[in-house]
Amino acid sequence: MTMIHVLDDNTINKIAAGEVVERPASVIKELVENAMDAGATRIEVEIMAGGTSFMRVTDNGRGMSAEDAHLAILRHATSKIREVGDLNTVGTLGFRGEALPTIASVSRFTLLTRREGDDLGTRVTITGGKEPDFIEAGCNIGTTVKVEDLFFNTPARKKFLKTNHTEGSRINDFIVKLALSRPDIEFHFINNNKMSVVTPGTGNLYDTIQAIYGGKTADSLLGLTLEDEDIKISGYITKPSMLKSSRAWQTYIVNSRIIQNRAIAKAIDNAYKSLIPKSGFPLAVLCIEVPQRTIDVNVHPQKSELKFEDESRVFKAVYKAVLDAIRPAGRGLGEVAAVVEKPEQHVTMEPMQFVPATEPLAEPIIPQWPQAEARPAGQPAVQRAQPKTIYEAVHRTAPISARTMAGFSAAQQSLREERGAAAMPDSSVLDHPGMVAESSAPAMKSGVDAEASPCQEGEVLQYDGSVVPIGQVDLTYIIAQDAKGLYIVDQHAAHERILFDKFSAMAGDVPSQQLLVHQILSFDRKEAELVASHQELFASLGFHMEMSGNQEFRLIEVPADVPVSEAEDIIREILTNLMDMHETTAKEIRQACLATTACRAAIKAGEELSFRQMQIILDALAHTAFPYTCPHGRPTILKFSSEELAKMFKRTGFGF
Repeated sequence: MTMIHVLDDNTINKIAAGEVVERPASVIKELVENAMDAGATRIEVEIMAGGTSFMRVTDNGRGMSAEDAHLAILRHATSKIREVGDLNTVGTLGFRGEALPTIASVSRFTLLTRREGDDLGTRVTITGGKEPDFIEAGCNIGTTVKVEDLFFNTPARKKFLKTNHTEGSRINDFIVKLALSRPDIEFHFINNNKMSVVTPGTGNLYDTIQAIYGGKTADSLLGLTLEDEDIKISGYITKPSMLKSSRAWQTYIVNSRIIQNRAIAKAIDNAYKSLIPKSGFPLAVLCIEVPQRTIDVNVHPQKSELKFEDESRVFKAVYKAVLDAIRPAGRGLGEVAAVVEKPEQHVTMEPMQFVPATEPLAEPIIPQWPQAEARPAGQPAVQRAQPKTIYEAVHRTAPISARTMAGFSAAQQSLREERGAAAMPDSSVLDHPGMVAESSAPAMKSGVDAEASPCQEGEVLQYDGSVVPIGQVDLTYIIAQDAKGLYIVDQHAAHERILFDKFSAMAGDVPSQQLLVHQILSFDRKEAELVASHQELFASLGFHMEMSGNQEFRLIEVPADVPVSEAEDIIREILTNLMDMHETTAKEIRQACLATTACRAAIKAGEELSFRQMQIILDALAHTAFPYTCPHGRPTILKFSSEELAKMFKRTGFGF
């Protein structure tokens, strides 16, 4: 018996399925591209359970005769090419002829097709790659392919699929990109009996973008165009003020084929590099037309990449087209960059505070004026409601100026006296009702020793009463000292850690504040679905929203520690996290969302703080369980002991 065997067709098809059918989105890709090649003007895609249990693609294209239907399910049978020379000029999206037989080998497959002029159509049924069953059947003109129980006979492949939500999102993203590549085709995507994507099919790319991403995104679009000797670029890109957190919002289309290409992505990044003051990616839809002979589309099994004959020329053309769009003639870079800044909120909405009838109002407090800022003569005593949250404590405490040496010394002396009177910070200044610290807690231990090992998990960083702030560096870092050393604190990372630990310690929902004026938030179709399906999650985070229209929600309440001006940005970042997440537990989702909320609510680099505000941050940081890092792993505080400072200044061995 020979050692080498010729495999049977069923085994060959299942091996080929490893290249062609990676997940449900791969099936949709092959079937929709076939429908587009068949001249369809309307394509409907319907899935259930992320495509793992049911997928159906229906088009109104040319359809097939009975003879063609028999041949279409054979390996390497195609209508796209005839000989090897056609590979250099192929203009259709698919051509290898492996899609239908490989899909049929790992699913329960049904094909129903009819040409115009035929009385009856043809139904082809295949179960797991077994012998096909052909019968005549009545149907509409075009083709319908139904795929059920994907990977039912290859369980090893099925177990590597992600959650139904993740697989459905991948299909949604692919339908969106296909719709952008062919605005002349009307697309309908139905996910679990709910319409998710609808495009008008008018042939206008702007209308398609508006239907997919919403009117707000469409209003920020900039048209771009470039026509060279043998390269033509058209499409849209958003203004520098409309940025997304990932490159998933960028679509590159070369000769009507959706691709991924690093050179095109790099060209866009370089064009925006000098215009945006923060990281992010613009939404972009670029349609590039080049001679078919100058590209090779057969370098990737799934045709998601292609090779350009002259990639550097494409890079330069894309760079110029994007730069011309965002910097029209007569406008400088400064004017373009200026629009990136978020407009200031001119309407201040204070939280509504409700006090039960059985509970007395909080006693007002009079701020303690340090000696350097004694209240001017004749100035009435100012009463201020006691802050309830760390945000209010940092932003609403009485400022202490230290612009002179006298003011600096007096402010320090005042803080030392206050710290000596009470070693523990006032819990009402730091905590929200419901998580007030024990007032009878013991005084904090002495400061961290110079030789102490790094903080272990769960260990609390301890300060003694002598630790006081001495200033800010670059309005970003708090400089503090005690008798044993010098501290440098990242004010944003520290405040982020304080808020995150505070939110995480809450077993129930994060306390929220009602808005006097509700905000109306507009989302694209995919974001609106996520908001609707995660209402309980947003409510547990303190964001209470209710639907107020098509893809619009009314924001009623925000977390008590979150400034109102940041609420919308936080919600949109949470949605981005939900889109990017794969199979996770409810706890992991909540922790990721809390980290986002804490990051956006924390004070930012560049904010000037008074000495009292700095002291509040230091005191609150001392009571966190993991004070050395923020939720994203960045350090919050560095310490230089007296011995380490002496080594830095070469004072080792000197007595003075």
